[in-house]
This record gives sequence, C-alpha cells and structure tokens, in this order.
Amino acid sequence: MNPDIDLEGAVERQPAIHEGTLGVLERAMSGVNKLMAVFGMIALLVASFVLTYSVFSRYLFRAATDWQDEVAVFSIVGAVFLAGAWVQAQRGHIGIEAVASILPPSVNRVRVVIVDVMTLAFCAFFAWKSWTLFHEAWVDKMTTSSTFSPPLTIPYGLMAFGMTLLVVQIALQLAAYFAGRERRPA
Repeated sequence: MNPDIDLEGAVERQPAIHEGTLGVLERAMSGVNKLMAVFGMIALLVASFVLTYSVFSRYLFRAATDWQDEVAVFSIVGAVFLAGAWVQAQRGHIGIEAVASILPPSVNRVRVVIVDVMTLAFCAFFAWKSWTLFHEAWVDKMTTSSTFSPPLTIPYGLMAFGMTLLVVQIALQLAAYFAGRERRPA
C-alpha cells in the first residue's frame, strides 16, 4: 500500500490518527511500535555480533561455542515478531499491488477490509497458539536440547507478545475504516 517506499527522495507517509478513544489507542500503539522496532534493531545487532563472534571463535581460535545458535535464533525471532506490528502500521508487508491498481477505489477499500479481517483472524489464531505454547513451556519448564539449554519460554513468549501486538494493530486499522470521525494528521 506504499508504492513509493523504495524511491529516493520519496516522502514517508504518516499514518492518520483519529479523534477520541481510537486516536488515543492509535497514539499509544504507535509508541509501543516504535519501542518494539528499537528492540528489534538491538536484537538484530546482537544476532550479528554473536554470529560474527562464533565464526572467529571457531575458525581462528578453534573454540567451540554451543550457545551462539540459540542466542542468534532467539534474537532474530524477537526482532521479527516484535517489529511485525510496526511493519503493519506502515502497511509494509508484502502485498499484490496489481489487483489494487485495477480496482475502483470503492471496491479496493472493500478488498482491503476483507483482507484485514482474514489477516486478523489468522494472526489472532497464531497469537492464541503462541500463548498456549508459552504456557506449556512455562509449566513444563521446557528447554532446548543443547548443552546451553535456554528455556523455550523465551522464543514462545516473543512470538506470543509480537503476534498479540500485531493483532492489536490490525484491529485498530480495521476500527479506523469504520470510524465516522474525520482524520487528522499525526
């Protein structure tokens, strides 16, 4: 939904903020999304440093590291899932623009709402399933099978929290379609 995202010098589109309760929720979610994007950036940096250290450690010093794979994977899982709602707020997920470009605007609005409802249903199921996995890992004190053996509550918790944020973001975007108030710029 943002065709000019890769064009040099293009103006970044700011999501509209509504008046009232919806606007308060949108602003709060925007703040949470920015914070999660920062955590995602930090997690990717951690993963890159850990993987770089692993390469040097193994090949230069012949020292095995049994922890780097899980730390890197957990960091990447956190980055992906925690930043998902921010990406959705920007409408930055992959979409097929060919269909949108040939439809009349009124039909395209209906298409967007239908896609958002289906996406919300899928993400809500995924979030629920992630929370059940988190709970199971917590109760059973599950860990990975490596000698490092970190708890599986870490990746499951990151997945569950990130998907919950994504569900909230999509629900807010759906509510915005049906809000009767005029939008005002952020």
